[in-house]
Amino acid sequence: MFSFTAATINLHHRADRWLARRHLLVGQLVDAQPDIVALQEISLGVGQAGWLARQVNIRLTGDSRRPYQVVQARRAAARYSLEAVGVLSRLPIIYHDVLPLGFEGRVALRVNVELPAGAAGSRRQSLDFVSVHLHHEAADREARLEQAMALVGWLNDKRRVPLQIIAGDFNETPDGPAITFMRQSYRSAYAEVRGRDPLATYPTNLVKPSSTWAGCLDYVFVSPAVYRVTGASIFLDKPAPDDDTLYPSDHVGLLIGLEV
Repeated sequence: MFSFTAATINLHHRADRWLARRHLLVGQLVDAQPDIVALQEISLGVGQAGWLARQVNIRLTGDSRRPYQVVQARRAAARYSLEAVGVLSRLPIIYHDVLPLGFEGRVALRVNVELPAGAAGSRRQSLDFVSVHLHHEAADREARLEQAMALVGWLNDKRRVPLQIIAGDFNETPDGPAITFMRQSYRSAYAEVRGRDPLATYPTNLVKPSSTWAGCLDYVFVSPAVYRVTGASIFLDKPAPDDDTLYPSDHVGLLIGLEV
């Protein structure tokens, strides 16, 4: 049996005081030390994910190259080519690949990681970890359903790995068709522990929403082969001590404990 933690966070690219809030993000990641993290809305223009990995590594070990590695996948549309999804991992990476999801060049990034000997009852085992950011238009539920169907088909077609985690910003509330579809094959890790998905993962006080709407948009789904979800919590949710409008991002993160 192998215990580890997985997480997800939408970085909100470099908008809304990135130079100030980035230090909150690093500090709270160092406190939590998840083993693998799905990142969305990475700004490639400022090298956001690489900077984040180096800063966390330096604080943890003094070496900017370890323990975390970062893998990124750029959006396919030219207009959004400076935005990416990514994975930050301290688990050894075997390979990675990318699925185009359409709708303004969105992509899903799969990173296959090696698990220690003895995990999942075998001498050698790997796990697929996916970072995804679905279409954002609130009314386009059918578009997100189409993306979710393409994602599940891709993961279970070529190179199928039984142990799967899909994490990210689905831009969909728990009653939406994309989330309903995901539940047909996967378990919502947070709901499994807490009895329901979070009331809201967006927005934080970093942004001033145009309305009073708040809701759950972020999820971590696990395949049936994942033995147990041991914990689930909100993290990256603490404001700066001297400014209650400065948060690590406009989303909070999810932190999930797992056993395989």
